[in-house]
Amino acid sequence: MNANGYKRCKCRDEPGRELGAKCPKLRRSNGSWNPNHGTWYGKAELPPGPDGKRHYLRLGGFRSEADLEEFYEKAGRLLDIPDAGPDGHEARLQILEMIRAAHRKKAPLPEAEELQRKFKAGQPLQSMTFGEYWAEWVERRRRRGDIRESTLVNYISHHDAHFGEVLDGERLDRLYVPTVERVFTRIDEKNAVILRDRESPDPQVQKAARMKRLTGPTTKQRIRATIRTVLSDAQREHLVTFNAAALVKLDSPGRAKGVVWTRARVEAFNKAFKQRIEELRAEKSTMSTVNVWMLADLRPSPVMVWTPAQLGVFLDHAVGDRLYALYHLIAFVGLRRGEACGLRWVDADLDEGTLTVAKQLVVVARKTKEGAPKTDSADPTVVLDKGTVAVLKAHRTRQLEERLEWGQAWQDTGRVFTREDGSELDPTWVSGQFERLAYAAGVPPIRLHDLRHGAATLALAAGNEMKLVSAMLRHSSIGITADTYASVLPEVARAAAEASAALVPRAVAVGEASETGGLPPVSPLPSQPPKRSRKVRKPQ
Repeated sequence: MNANGYKRCKCRDEPGRELGAKCPKLRRSNGSWNPNHGTWYGKAELPPGPDGKRHYLRLGGFRSEADLEEFYEKAGRLLDIPDAGPDGHEARLQILEMIRAAHRKKAPLPEAEELQRKFKAGQPLQSMTFGEYWAEWVERRRRRGDIRESTLVNYISHHDAHFGEVLDGERLDRLYVPTVERVFTRIDEKNAVILRDRESPDPQVQKAARMKRLTGPTTKQRIRATIRTVLSDAQREHLVTFNAAALVKLDSPGRAKGVVWTRARVEAFNKAFKQRIEELRAEKSTMSTVNVWMLADLRPSPVMVWTPAQLGVFLDHAVGDRLYALYHLIAFVGLRRGEACGLRWVDADLDEGTLTVAKQLVVVARKTKEGAPKTDSADPTVVLDKGTVAVLKAHRTRQLEERLEWGQAWQDTGRVFTREDGSELDPTWVSGQFERLAYAAGVPPIRLHDLRHGAATLALAAGNEMKLVSAMLRHSSIGITADTYASVLPEVARAAAEASAALVPRAVAVGEASETGGLPPVSPLPSQPPKRSRKVRKPQ
């Protein structure tokens, strides 16, 4: 491509008009260009398009004619990549804008080999950043509606809190494994700061650090899954050649398994809880006692399960609460919180003792919305025991009484569990109400979702097969049930241990009074091992 170079300057005449290429200082007296005045400009014409319209590459500001010609030579190689025809013309115009943008930003021109590969593969020629693609991807998924709104909100939360600051400025087509790994390095750095501040001698720094949550292995896995989902779409669109997030290795967190509130664990918790209350009082903290009681770092595990006795204490205390039936249903049937809040009377057949999980209520951006159940592949029908049926019938009677009291102001949502005026429950409020009831009952803390773990534990302790328990919980596979919900109650474990010991026949009864503590005497070992006899071969 011929640059057709010439020089211009910013000098102005008396009226203030720019002289441009007409400035007399641009040339010497002998007609040659003055190297100390003005800058070089070029103008080259591109092949006309199908409509006959002409396009030009006009650029300036080059220090020397050599710089101008070198730039135009490289630009010409890029503009020669597309073939003739409408598609080639459109690609050539895109390349023209890329050249102009690179010159404007004083950035290097795109590599000709890379641009040629993209053109032949049908990929977009203009490289975009991850942040640009992310914004487009979110808008597209929101518009298509092919993803749960709550899931999309979680994706956006992962981006805003964790990986956006690392990836948004990176070129999408140059997103390699080390780049994605920096996301998790940054997370580890933030965790280290929180842990350090929690040990700070400054009470204010300590207090602020306690309010911050560490990003654990499970959340890291979800963050990586979010990046992997986005890059999978980019790979299908030929914007990237491979999915870097799929190759990032993270420690496996394992599934959180339920831990039973044994007497020793309860005593240790009560001691730690009392100490934390004293510390917060000394700091004059305004945190409520219930919120302190529910702090995750005071519990032995994120997932805690009540013993049958503890569950009985809670149910006896909560039996007078207007939402008692909801807690009872989760405790014995294992519904999820959103499924219980979204349950409709049309889906409950109390005569047959069954209900169908068809809807759930979820909180999205602090708003309660109806959605489909979490597991679509499982059987949605749940069989109820007689006690639960009786509890639901009593609840329906109470709800009808409330409906009569409210009259025209009653909101007929059709939900089994509602507010006093019939309006839908806020699942987050239900969890808070449960925690307040549990605290008042004097039992150790668990989350509302932990009642679901407890339902699985009770069903297994009662001798039900794992397959039946998995069906009750509506899991997509029995492996999830076995790996997550099979908490062992102490009494069940003790009975299993006794049954195993009983299978071994013993000549001496274990526990008999003797000098050996009930065990048969053991013969002492000889002080020296016996010598082996050495055979002497007879000479032949």
